[in-house]
Amino acid sequence: MLTGSWPPRKRLSVASIAIAIIIVFTTVSNLYYRSSDSVVKLRLPYYNKGNDTEQETVGNTTLLELLAPSYTKAILDPKDKEFDRLQCPAPTPKRYDYLRVDSSDAKDGGGHIKYFFALNLRQCIGILPRLMGSVVEAVRFLGPENCALSIVEGHSDDGTLEILAALRKEMESLGLEYHFQTSDIDPKNGDRIEGLAALRNLALEPLINGSSHYSPDTAVIFLNDVAICMDDILELVHQHVFQEADMICALDWSDIDPAPIFYDIWVARAINGDTFWEIPLDGGWRYASNLFWNHPPSRQRYDEHKAFQVFACWNGAVVFSAKPIVQNKIRFRRSKPDECSAGEPRLFCKDLWMEGYSKIAVVPSVNLAYSDPAATKVKGLHGYVSEAVKGEDVHDESLRIAWDTKPPEQVKCMASFEDHSWVPWNQGFETPSSGEG
Repeated sequence: MLTGSWPPRKRLSVASIAIAIIIVFTTVSNLYYRSSDSVVKLRLPYYNKGNDTEQETVGNTTLLELLAPSYTKAILDPKDKEFDRLQCPAPTPKRYDYLRVDSSDAKDGGGHIKYFFALNLRQCIGILPRLMGSVVEAVRFLGPENCALSIVEGHSDDGTLEILAALRKEMESLGLEYHFQTSDIDPKNGDRIEGLAALRNLALEPLINGSSHYSPDTAVIFLNDVAICMDDILELVHQHVFQEADMICALDWSDIDPAPIFYDIWVARAINGDTFWEIPLDGGWRYASNLFWNHPPSRQRYDEHKAFQVFACWNGAVVFSAKPIVQNKIRFRRSKPDECSAGEPRLFCKDLWMEGYSKIAVVPSVNLAYSDPAATKVKGLHGYVSEAVKGEDVHDESLRIAWDTKPPEQVKCMASFEDHSWVPWNQGFETPSSGEG
């Protein structure tokens, strides 16, 4: 019987049955022969949601090690059909050709890596074929010799760790600088934001410690565990260059019926300092579909799929300039005692404003979600990048953002959905004596 075409979950089931038979056979044999030499350490599998798999040991080989080639193949081959993942359109590279660096023009022309991919990943084996597959596609397009990939993994027990470790040889064979490390930092223990900030800084560690290897013009492409297409990544990089932006963000969506709603509401703030959708005093979500309800210019550009300036964002995927990182101006951090409690991405944006990096924007044509089925639904509702930019005239000046270097006087502080208030945008830094670099 041929099993090569079976999906991994089915093969795992068959393997599990085979393991059970081995257990029975071994037990009976041991009872009969009174021998312990053939005892095999086994744990019967259980299944988590999605494509999660429990690591089962057969002798010295785990089921994940047996399945790892399937994941690796899917990640390296965009045409692979082994896994049900978000279907991405065939790339139309003409729009992004200028982002490539000629092999004769090494790195960025000064021996520096031009694109630095950073990810924090934990317990997300199901999203890896789509997420890492798109990263590999983007790296191949941009030129592996011009890219670096830094991944910090959080000791997953679903196979994420093993798959990412198995990719090292393949990434290095592409000519890609691959930094992979695990961390014991658990944001669930202790201060959550402090833990998340530390993990993000770890992902940037190669950039920080090897600053001579990178240029201030290096683009940092920081991705969450999202289902993303190659053209989503390239569009963010393109907008970062085209808009001469300091930071560019996607839009991410929650998988909530009857329709997804914007997800990163705790972090994101419009250029008027307010949340992307109205949150009433009771914390309800009934206004979630009405984005930028109190800032018509942002709403108009959102409807027209044109990038627009915001005070803060993250939204699942960002591209920002490495300059404030390599110059040791900014790091991810938690709130100070005299600041509004906020997520590390919003504090990162606040610090960008403090350092004069005010060109922060959202690209509404890039829409993401945190699973393949959810992303498929989101793409169906909001469209793919290729659909949004079709027929776009690059000479249309309305596509360019008219940047405002002045921040809003106040920004919405949201300790919870029921507890929100307005605070000065630079709270905690109002006077030079209280500032922190």
